[in-house]
Amino acid sequence: MAAQPSVVVVEDDATVRTVVAEYLRADGYDVVAYSDGSTALAALASDLPDVLVIDRMLPGVSGDELCIDVRRRSDVPVLMLTARGSVEDRIGGLERGADDYLTKPFAMRELQLRVRALLRRRVGAAGSSDFSVGPLRVDPAGRRVWNGADEVVLTAREYDLLLHLARHPERVFTRDELLQAVWGWTFGDASTVTVHVRRLREKIEVDPGSPVYLRTVWGAGYRFVPAGDGHVAR
Repeated sequence: MAAQPSVVVVEDDATVRTVVAEYLRADGYDVVAYSDGSTALAALASDLPDVLVIDRMLPGVSGDELCIDVRRRSDVPVLMLTARGSVEDRIGGLERGADDYLTKPFAMRELQLRVRALLRRRVGAAGSSDFSVGPLRVDPAGRRVWNGADEVVLTAREYDLLLHLARHPERVFTRDELLQAVWGWTFGDASTVTVHVRRLREKIEVDPGSPVYLRTVWGAGYRFVPAGDGHVAR
């Protein structure tokens, strides 16, 4: 029998922590829950789950700090929970490496679906062949990307976004189209896409401020241009 996918929940509110853990266990996950960032940080130093669910506002070590620490050494999908629903707050969580977020209060069914989507994308497309586009080589089965001989370290959502764009070179996608194709959202904050595009550019472009591969089509959206302009991204 295959092992159950593992989820770590870090939430200081006892009621929310208990309910979230119970719902995820009911969905077939092996769940470990922590009430503070410091304990979680120590535990995650030696053992990372398949998906990490973090409350942004934690005592001691904050959810932001925890996310940054995990992101330095892993692409494990991170779903951030936040009681602050402003665009700036959501962008702040994404910029610290979160792949997705939910604003409190949220429906437990939505939480289950978000975790399920993160896990499904992490498993990858077994049997898919490697392919090259522009300066990049993509391994869909292993969810890995190389720029020449150098591997590009991407978060789960950064990878999903790059894979979608790379599989449709030269095609222009609106932010809403990318939200639906990559995040599975039929509605949501389009700034989520903006943040992830910026993070991708920082990793594949020579000059992220003047991108030659991942380009903005003003008034329309984004497109991936394999030919660039003759430069090789580093």
